[in-house]
Amino acid sequence: QLQLVESGGGLVQPGGSLRLSCTASAFSLDDYAIGWFRQAPGKEREGVSCISPNTGGGTNYTDSVKGRFTISRHNAKNTVYLQMNSLKPEDTAVYYCAAVRYYGALRGSTVVPEMSPNEFDFWGQGTQVTVFS
Repeated sequence: QLQLVESGGGLVQPGGSLRLSCTASAFSLDDYAIGWFRQAPGKEREGVSCISPNTGGGTNYTDSVKGRFTISRHNAKNTVYLQMNSLKPEDTAVYYCAAVRYYGALRGSTVVPEMSPNEFDFWGQGTQVTVFS
């Protein structure tokens, strides 16, 4: 069973930056597309960004974070990152990483899954990001 662990959350002022990490200890993430999601109190979980497997040539972002957040993967470290810049109070949420395995030719593709929780099979426990004035 793939187990994901997020880290890097914390408290930051508006305009600040954080880098979230998503790692797996027992399995390689190479063949997995990874997504970052967030959930604020009283709101539904929403997709933030996704990256395709292996070389990570395909990425996608929700409109509210485009130009501010960057997703990337470092396969040698078995880690996917979410660099968050120019943070706003509305970015405050618990951030989760999630994974879905690709097979066959899709493993080397730039295809990214839809940013819907239903598309992903494995989830981390989340890390809190709080942007306060």
